[in-house]
Amino acid sequence: MAMIDLHEENFEDSVSGDGIVMVDCWARWCGACETFRQVYEKVAAKHPEITFGSLNTGEEKSLVSKLGIEHIPTLLLYRDGILLFQQPGYYEEGVMEDILQQAETLDMGLVRSEIVADVKKQDVKTTTYKENPND
Repeated sequence: MAMIDLHEENFEDSVSGDGIVMVDCWARWCGACETFRQVYEKVAAKHPEITFGSLNTGEEKSLVSKLGIEHIPTLLLYRDGILLFQQPGYYEEGVMEDILQQAETLDMGLVRSEIVADVKKQDVKTTTYKENPND
């Protein structure tokens, strides 16, 4: 699949579907981002079945804030609409391949059940706190 430019308007639709979506968060003024982009595009060319997105942090400040991106380059990876990886840094090709391989082999049923368990756990803490504000 071709590299797609991500913006506030298309981000959610782009990352929420089935499959893997990798996102490079960058800025024009960032030298490391330009160097990393070459590696990113090389990996993207080897994986046409995966969506690779590009998020210009200089132009999408609101989205960057919502995502909690503080440093660039930052790499995001979604699978089936779930954010699995968000880490700043420059990644070599082999490391990116490993990240993709781990995402491809991950048991998403287990991931979903862990998310549900975490949400239930948070709900219990919130309910308990509301019921017993002095504890």
